[in-house]
Amino acid sequence: MKNRSNFWYGVFAALILALCLVPSLGMLLPDSGDTAGGNQVLAAPPSLVDASGQLNPDYLTELTAYVEDSHFLRQEMIEAWSLLNVRALHTSISDQVILGSNGWLYYGETVDDYVGADLLDEREIFSAARNLALVDQYCRSQGAEFLFTIAPNKNSLYDENMPDLTRLSEGRNADTLARALAAENVAYLDLFAAFEGQEEVLYFAQDSHWNDRGAALAADAVNAALGRESAYFTGPFAEGEHLGDLYEMLFPTGGLAEPAPVCGGAFTFTYDVPIRSAENQTIMTTGGGEGSLLLFRDSFGNLLYPYLAESFGQALFSRAMPIRLDMIAQREADTVVLELVERNIDYLIRYVPVMPAPLGEAGAAEPGDGGLLALAAQGSQELPGYVLVTGTLPEAADTDSRVYLAAAEGWYEAFLLEDSSFALYVPETSLTGQVSIIYTAQGRVWALETAI
Repeated sequence: MKNRSNFWYGVFAALILALCLVPSLGMLLPDSGDTAGGNQVLAAPPSLVDASGQLNPDYLTELTAYVEDSHFLRQEMIEAWSLLNVRALHTSISDQVILGSNGWLYYGETVDDYVGADLLDEREIFSAARNLALVDQYCRSQGAEFLFTIAPNKNSLYDENMPDLTRLSEGRNADTLARALAAENVAYLDLFAAFEGQEEVLYFAQDSHWNDRGAALAADAVNAALGRESAYFTGPFAEGEHLGDLYEMLFPTGGLAEPAPVCGGAFTFTYDVPIRSAENQTIMTTGGGEGSLLLFRDSFGNLLYPYLAESFGQALFSRAMPIRLDMIAQREADTVVLELVERNIDYLIRYVPVMPAPLGEAGAAEPGDGGLLALAAQGSQELPGYVLVTGTLPEAADTDSRVYLAAAEGWYEAFLLEDSSFALYVPETSLTGQVSIIYTAQGRVWALETAI
């Protein structure tokens, strides 16, 4: 009897071991490589040697990450676990996906905006608005019109299917920034108002983005803000299907597409260079309209760009971050649009636009008593002959303090970044003499000597 029990214990242990080995051994099968689901980026196969030909010290770490991301039946296992959690517990296995009611899914990174948590403070809002004012100023100096717009988070427009979450504040960054942009005279297109004026739901239920009709509405609004006419939103649309990015995060092998409108008209624009998908970093087009457009966009531009490509004679759509304003001259652009999703408004104070710092004037400055202000300088590949200078302001700086680098050629205004830091591109020759940083504190203008 004991031998029989030991036999079955052995069979059970062997079965468990075999099951544990399936994911790893299955990778030896042809065409067993996994594919990413939703917005996933899978780890690449590791190499035993690095770029210099030396042994890769991170090989084992990279191998572990690769196996975790690419083992046999990985997506099927994720799908089974996710289905169990959704059906039995009504919970999401991903902190990036929020389960709503009526089959709706929301993006996890939008929760802070939705509940009013971790909002930008007064200094950060001023900095974001001032940075856009510098971008606007530079575009106009290059003969181009500038327009900024925010793509609303889905739950900012359609929250009836959101879970019941405690609101910490009724304010939102987009509204506060809009008021600051008005004070800076920066052209801003309010897409919140455009979407809220429509009874129709213009976002996908299981995706974080607007649908084709939503993109058409946004395109018409952009054109109207630029003094152009278009009627894409009232054009023909057909019934189609869409597999949402949030759905794919939970069910990577699933194929349950939701009904969705699809543009029924024929686009006539052509691609200057063939693209792999709407996710391309750069898309260049030739259309039947007039003018040259430079549009900096994020994933909301995937459905937006075809409409605007149709509206302009030439267009370049870029996902580059930081934005490359040096391309205005390269493209001979007469229109520059920056589209940014609501949840990423803080990008405005995290990245330094690639453009020469404009010259300005803050008035007579008093010598500061804070000692030398340390700066870092790095040569720029994008702007030959320019240097990217970065530093951090003293804590005493005013909330609405601009920052200038004073050199022999004049006062260069800096972009204002998070954590009281600043950065600007200045000619390399401007750093050969004595320079100082100009800022305001307690309403007075101060000059701090610098060490680079």
